[in-house]
Amino acid sequence: MTETASHSTGSGQAPSTSPVQVFPSRVYPLDPRKLTEEQIAVAFAMTSRSPEAFDEIAKQVSAEKAASFSEKWIVGYGHASVAEHAMLHMAVENISRLACDTLEDNRLASYTEKSSRYQILTKGSYHVPGELSKQPPLRDLYIKTCDQLFDTYLALLSSTQAYLKQEDPKKANEREGAYNLRIRRIATDVCRFILPASTLTNVGVTLNARSMENAIRKLLAAELIEEREIGELLKEQGRTITPTLIKYAEPTPFLKSAMATRSKAQAAGLQQAMVQPKSTAKLVHYDPQGEQKVVAALLFTSSHRSYQEAWDAAGRMNTEQRAAAIGTKEGHWNELGQFDAPGREAELPYYTFELTMDYGAYREFKRHRMQTYLAQPLTVAHGVVTPDLITESGMTPVYRDAVGAAEDAYRRMAKASPAVAQYVVTHAHRRRVLAHMNLRECYSLFKLRTGPQAHFTLREVMEDALQQATAVHPGLFGYLKRRDR
Repeated sequence: MTETASHSTGSGQAPSTSPVQVFPSRVYPLDPRKLTEEQIAVAFAMTSRSPEAFDEIAKQVSAEKAASFSEKWIVGYGHASVAEHAMLHMAVENISRLACDTLEDNRLASYTEKSSRYQILTKGSYHVPGELSKQPPLRDLYIKTCDQLFDTYLALLSSTQAYLKQEDPKKANEREGAYNLRIRRIATDVCRFILPASTLTNVGVTLNARSMENAIRKLLAAELIEEREIGELLKEQGRTITPTLIKYAEPTPFLKSAMATRSKAQAAGLQQAMVQPKSTAKLVHYDPQGEQKVVAALLFTSSHRSYQEAWDAAGRMNTEQRAAAIGTKEGHWNELGQFDAPGREAELPYYTFELTMDYGAYREFKRHRMQTYLAQPLTVAHGVVTPDLITESGMTPVYRDAVGAAEDAYRRMAKASPAVAQYVVTHAHRRRVLAHMNLRECYSLFKLRTGPQAHFTLREVMEDALQQATAVHPGLFGYLKRRDR
C-alpha cells in the first residue's frame, strides 16, 4: 500500500511528490492450538533478528527448531526473558495450604484457589506428611488432632447456622435457597478459622516458563517432602508443554542453605514465649520525603526540567502548594475513583509494616504480590483469634478445646521437626509478617482490604495500617477513595 506525499526541495522550487510506503498496524494472536508454547516464545524472540512479520516467522519455527533455539540462546547464552513468552496453565489439586503458600510465593503468576469461604470442606480432607511415616506415635497424634479439628469445624458450622437463623430471620421476599446460602456463607467464613494448615486445596496456576522454573527450584529446595514432590510433579508436567525451557530447573545451593537456616531459626524460636494479645499493625519505617518525591516526580513528568530542578521546586513549595500539585495541577489525584490507581509517581515513597494477623487473614493478604512480604514460620506462639460468632453461638469451649489440641500436637511434633509441626497450626493462630510496599501498592491494598467484602480480621489490621500511614502522610492518603463493594 502506498500514498503520495509532498516534499519541499528547500530551493524555492515547486514541491515534488513521491510515493510513501505505509505499514498498517496489525494485532493478531499466535494460535496456541497450532503452535506449541515454545514455538510461540521462539517466534517472538526471533523478531529481534528477522524483519518478517510474526506469523511468517512462526511458519519457519518447527518444534525441533524451537528446542534448538532455546538450548542455544536461553540455556546457553542466558537470554531467559524469552521464556516469559511461553505460558503454562497448571491445575494443582489436593495439596496442603501450607505447601500452597510456597507454590504461590512467586510474584509474576496468577492463582485461583479453592475457597473455604464458599465451600464446606469434608472431613478427612487434610494432608498427612510423609515425614511421619517412620514415627507412628506422632503420626497417630497428628491424625487424631486433624480429625478433631475437622469434627469441630463441622460442629461449628451446624451450631452457628442454627444460631444465625434465630438471630437473622429470612427477609421479606427472600427465597429459601438464597437465605440458606447467605447464612451458610456467614458461617463458613467464621468456622474455617479452626481448620489446620494441612487442609487440602486446589489451585489453578498460570505463569510463564521463566517463573515456572523459579517456582520449581524453590519447591525442590524446600524442607517438606510434600513441597519437593509438588516441585517434581510440576517439572514433569511442565516439560510436556515446554520441554526445553524448564529442562534444567534444579534447586541451587543458595536455596538449600537458605531453607536450612530458616528451619534452624524456627527451632530456636520454639523456646520463646511470644503470645500477642491481639492482631496488630505497626508502621516501622516510612519515607519522610515521600510527599516531596511524589510532587517532584509529577513536576518532572509534566515538564522538560531536570529531576534536580523538579526536586528543588517541590522543596520550595509549602503544604498547600504541594497539595494543589498532587490534587489538581499536575497529578489530578482529586479525580481518582475507587477503582483507579495513581500513576507511577506513587511508586517512589515506601512504607514498611510489621503485621500480626491470623493465618487465614495472611492467606488473603499475600495475594497482593506486588509488595514485598516476609513471613515468619507458622507457630502457636502468638495466640489465636476467636471470632465473635463463635462466642455468641455458645461454641467457645468446643473451639478452645480444638485449639488446645492443635497447640499440644504442635509442641510435641516440633521437638522432632518444627517444619512438619506447622501442618497442625490452625487458621486462627496469628503469624508475624514484615510488609514493604510503595504508595501505589498501599492504595491497592487498603482500598480492597478495608472494603465491605474483605476478610473481617484482615480488615481490622488494614484499617490500623491505613490510619498510621495517613497520620504520617495525610497529603498522600487523603485522595484514597475506598471501595464500597
